[in-house]
Amino acid sequence: MSQAAVKIDRYITFEGLECDEQARRILDCIRDCIEAPEASSWSAYFERKLDEITRMGQDELFVVGSQVNYIRALFEHHGHREGLDLLDRIEDECC
Repeated sequence: MSQAAVKIDRYITFEGLECDEQARRILDCIRDCIEAPEASSWSAYFERKLDEITRMGQDELFVVGSQVNYIRALFEHHGHREGLDLLDRIEDECC
């Protein structure tokens, strides 16, 4: 079986899952949404969260894992398909 066909089991190892990179990309997608001209009520919430992450030095993966439902609502509101797909992936592989 090729390496691409092998699914890594997060309960055994996170090696090869790139969870930190996926979390960073989720935060980039959040920024895309809150900087969009049609900002929503979620914008202020996530602006505060992003400031807290920086100020408190929080781990991005922890933040994504603890905010999954809010992040999903933001992406759904903005129709951010890339963000939703990535969120599904990070939930499955890393959280």
